[in-house]
Amino acid sequence: MPTFKLRMRTSAAILAGAAGLTALGAGVLPATANAATASPKAIAARIVPANQLASFSQIISHESGWNVTATNPSSGSYGLGQALPASKMASAGADWKTNPATQIKWALDYMNTRYGSPNAAWAFWQTHHWY
Repeated sequence: MPTFKLRMRTSAAILAGAAGLTALGAGVLPATANAATASPKAIAARIVPANQLASFSQIISHESGWNVTATNPSSGSYGLGQALPASKMASAGADWKTNPATQIKWALDYMNTRYGSPNAAWAFWQTHHWY
């Protein structure tokens, strides 16, 4: 196997492991079989494009600490992406209050719609400390 492909495969395996995924041959599979028990970070790694994941993760880490039920006591913003009003996330699914996948889908759509991508949203966040 050429060195470049080996390095890419090794890098992918390292990134997948950090995201809670298991590399298996040429593919990558979730480390947990049940989505209900997967961490929000592992779920995000399956939903968010790889080239946007680091920025998406930075925003979610700062906004909610990856806590699905995080609530801002002064504004009422809620969830992983701190939606305001929280009920906006219902557009992504009826289970928005407790399902990390639904919240991640909503947050990704919000970042893409408002900023063009999670990378652009993170650039905005770094300047303003909100998005």
